[in-house]
Amino acid sequence: MAGCCAAEPDPLRGVNSMAKDKVVIIGAGSVGATYAFALLQEGHAREIALLDMDGERALGEVMDLQHGLAYTRPVAIRVGTYADCRDADLVVVTAGAKQKPGETRLDLTNRNAAIVRQIVHEIQRSGFGGVLLMVSNPVDVLTQVAWKLSGLPRARVIGSGTVLDSSRLRTLLSAHCRADARNIHAVIIGEHGDSEVAAWSTASLGGMPIRDYCDQCRNCDPDSRYPRLLEEVKRAAYEVIARKGATYYGIALSLVQITDAVLRDEHRILPVSSVHENYHGIQEVALSLPAVVGRQGVERVLDLPLDEEELRAVQDSARVIKSQVEKLHL
Repeated sequence: MAGCCAAEPDPLRGVNSMAKDKVVIIGAGSVGATYAFALLQEGHAREIALLDMDGERALGEVMDLQHGLAYTRPVAIRVGTYADCRDADLVVVTAGAKQKPGETRLDLTNRNAAIVRQIVHEIQRSGFGGVLLMVSNPVDVLTQVAWKLSGLPRARVIGSGTVLDSSRLRTLLSAHCRADARNIHAVIIGEHGDSEVAAWSTASLGGMPIRDYCDQCRNCDPDSRYPRLLEEVKRAAYEVIARKGATYYGIALSLVQITDAVLRDEHRILPVSSVHENYHGIQEVALSLPAVVGRQGVERVLDLPLDEEELRAVQDSARVIKSQVEKLHL
């Protein structure tokens, strides 16, 4: 806000917001706290409220973060309550049981669905009217749970989806192709989990289709290399969890990308999870596809020109997610 005049309400910002750029983080565990730290460094949120069932843990994280405020852009960060959701632009749910070594994300379904039910009920009671971002796993199932229970438009309930998986793929391709990951455009779609799909037919490097680049490079056999790269992406979280117990740096940086897209109304294309009305026969299932993300959440989902095998794989992935949702009897 410049000068002494009050800012005019922005119709794109939702009924309860006046350009606050306020983020509420529910869950002060490894993911929530690391995300708060990354968000603090980025400086695009003006207000951050962190809440957790363990109030002392939340207070400790906030105190630690506040001690670095002299070296960041001005940000108000404090311990919050569910009442903070009312005027928040973005509420991010990271709370839930952690994935243990040997567990799949889908193994967490029942435990975390019960937690999310309680959280969404409290968010709903606050009068929240912004964008709800689900991070807890299994993120696609819980995104659908949150949408079903919140009463919010489907566009404003999104999951972190395969934003991290896509970064993992680009990083692996960067090392293999000896090219900057920022020049590689490749996405993982479908479930954030074992049935996820690499959209190889749309991948490119420096504006060149990835297969054309491989034909010129001749450093590998794409037909054998691509499946191995996808398997590495699928196994990435398991490998990290087996060694350090949890993943949080990569997802925190991924969440900052989604946050910026919402708070800055960037209209950025990200493979977030959302509940689809009808995508090639996939109906009322939350999964990841590249979408234009802005202040109101998902503005538009892109219909990628997938080949037949990829499309079948996405449909199979949708069936995996749907079977888990049906078990919850929403």
